[in-house]
Amino acid sequence: MKTITLLTVLCILGTGQAWSQNANDTHIPLLGEMTPEFSVQTTTGKLNFPEDYAMKWKIIFSHPADFTPVCSSEMLQLATMQEDFDKLKTKIVVLSTDGLNSHLAWIQSLETISYPGDEPVKINFPLIPDSDHKISKMFGMIHSYTSNTRDVRGVFIIDPNDRICAIFFYPMNVGRNMDEIKR
Repeated sequence: MKTITLLTVLCILGTGQAWSQNANDTHIPLLGEMTPEFSVQTTTGKLNFPEDYAMKWKIIFSHPADFTPVCSSEMLQLATMQEDFDKLKTKIVVLSTDGLNSHLAWIQSLETISYPGDEPVKINFPLIPDSDHKISKMFGMIHSYTSNTRDVRGVFIIDPNDRICAIFFYPMNVGRNMDEIKR
């Protein structure tokens, strides 16, 4: 009788835990795990990630929203550093829950701005639209205590073998130090 009661309790608890995980569908990949795979239309065309960047380092940046001051300054800083990342054989991908049309308009606007000390710069890396939050949830970038609809500022550094090497999360209102990430 004790065995049946214990098994019943374990089944109920297991079902509850499985239900709560399925309802949330959010998972933060751990260090050493293989990166989640996805295919998506981006600002530069179709992306099969990580396959399209085989045997390269990859950095995924997430940001809360297009056209905001902190996100815009980060994008411009990344754009000025594209050649540095290319020399390091590192591909940059930027993700947010905004749509593709918003990303395209934002890039068009950003490419007209003279970032302090620099001329306007072209943004050559892809921006990923994720309005359905599918990719954001694969990487655990939606943190319900801050927002149910916007990504936190996340950084995932992924090695040439597609394993997660480093993970950083920042509050939505705090910018990242791109030189530190490059280092």
